[in-house]
Amino acid sequence: MSNAGRTVYVIGAGIAGLTLALALAKFGTTVVVLEKSSQIQVEGAGIQISPNASRVLDRLGVGRAIRAAAFVPKAIDIYPFRREKPLVSLAVGRSAEAKFGAPYWVIHRAELAKILHQACRRFANIDIRFGVRAVDIQTHARGLSLLFEDASGETRTVRPFAAVGADGVHSQTRMETVGGAPARYSGFVAWRCMLDLEKLGDILAREGTSLLWAPHFHGVTYPVPSSRQFNVVIMSKVKQADLTEIRLKQGPKLPRFWLKSAAFDELIARAGDRWTGWPVNTVPRHVWHRGPVGLIGDAAHAMLPFQAQGAAMAIEDAAVLAPLLVTEPDATSAFAHYAGLRRKRVAKVASLSRRNGFAFHLEWPFTIARDMVVSMQGPLAQLERLGWLYKYDPSPEVDTGPDRAA
Repeated sequence: MSNAGRTVYVIGAGIAGLTLALALAKFGTTVVVLEKSSQIQVEGAGIQISPNASRVLDRLGVGRAIRAAAFVPKAIDIYPFRREKPLVSLAVGRSAEAKFGAPYWVIHRAELAKILHQACRRFANIDIRFGVRAVDIQTHARGLSLLFEDASGETRTVRPFAAVGADGVHSQTRMETVGGAPARYSGFVAWRCMLDLEKLGDILAREGTSLLWAPHFHGVTYPVPSSRQFNVVIMSKVKQADLTEIRLKQGPKLPRFWLKSAAFDELIARAGDRWTGWPVNTVPRHVWHRGPVGLIGDAAHAMLPFQAQGAAMAIEDAAVLAPLLVTEPDATSAFAHYAGLRRKRVAKVASLSRRNGFAFHLEWPFTIARDMVVSMQGPLAQLERLGWLYKYDPSPEVDTGPDRAA
């Protein structure tokens, strides 16, 4: 079935937008991606791609390239505050792939974006335009009009079948076209740095992910072998009044206790001035579409990162939305169906992330019960507990041929 007559414009060439472009191109749909930057994103840090998302990427034909650049963590080592050895090592990696039929990857965000971009370039029906400015989307009785200024300064007006805002947490599509609310500061800042492997020394294990709990903050580390570096993220609360550019370049300022943590102190010291502070914003999940304009990824539902599912949810969104934009009679119906399919699951994941943040940041003596439960559950408990999350297949093969209804 050819869908060349259905042209979809995607606003944003991040992970969400490029995944959607690939998913749509698979069905023969013409896709135009508009990106305000002059090139594919190169900033960011490592991200975790769990089985619910990796199976989508595998199906889109980029699994082999990701495997070559990604790291498969053996386990997630959990370190309560000041503990020098893991309380428990939660199985992921090969255990997750054996249980859910899809890998668990860790990869640098820029590397994943590059792989998706290269895959998009192989499709003649995907056109990615960089340096785009002043995108204006108008809905009316006859459908949709989209006006934009390209990199040469020329203004273009098009009448696509649908437009999708994949333009991130501060989405202009959400606020100006769909009628959604601005992003909200969560109260947390993610302090990130990429630490050379030799600088890590023997602070933490290099073959897996480490999760360090502490009162009112926590840390996550894992290797990014393609760059021979270690991704380090420390999440802490920061008052909104302190979110200044200078403050965010000074590195994490953590709550001080009379008991110190060697792991946190060493990580901060060895990173030096490499830290970059990123305020964590969330998006109210009330409005996902308006007529033939919809939202995916962080533009629709940015959430707290305490379950490492932000990118995974965006990839799932793309896999669910693409076949609907192909098979539904109009774009409005496609977006309404998509929102109905996604809202409950995304809300459940966001709730899980919020609860994780509460558990990670507990103070003594509440940590005693938490640590006892985690230890007693053992290394395989997470795979059982998160089966509903990891086994989900958002994009079962859809037959879009002429005899589909037969």
